Amino acid sequence: MNMTRLVPMLPVKNVRASIDFYRKLGFGVERHQDHWGWAMLAFGDCRLMLDQSINTHPAAPRQSVVYLYPDDVTAYHQQVRASGLEIPDLEVTFYGMTEFRLDDPDGNRLWIGQSPASVAQS
Repeated sequence: MNMTRLVPMLPVKNVRASIDFYRKLGFGVERHQDHWGWAMLAFGDCRLMLDQSINTHPAAPRQSVVYLYPDDVTAYHQQVRASGLEIPDLEVTFYGMTEFRLDDPDGNRLWIGQSPASVAQS
């Protein structure tokens, strides 16, 4: 037996507001069920679900991190900035990744990075 796919599902307060945010990151809507507040987003082969129904504690801080790996973090960073989102500058972490971090409107943490070897090839 093999595991064939892993898709994070993030709790959100307002699925439409979250869709607008993730569109600025380059995600498109693959499926959307407005009547129960759920959406499946896609960016290339990556998928991410947003769901209002699992947001049982809306005021609680989020504890999870979703790590995104673009094939060119520098170009992606410029694209996200151009979308109008305020994001920090790229940094090289102590573990060697070139990355930037941000929170979505519900406090879900997003880390976006690329390994040094991949950045050098970009």
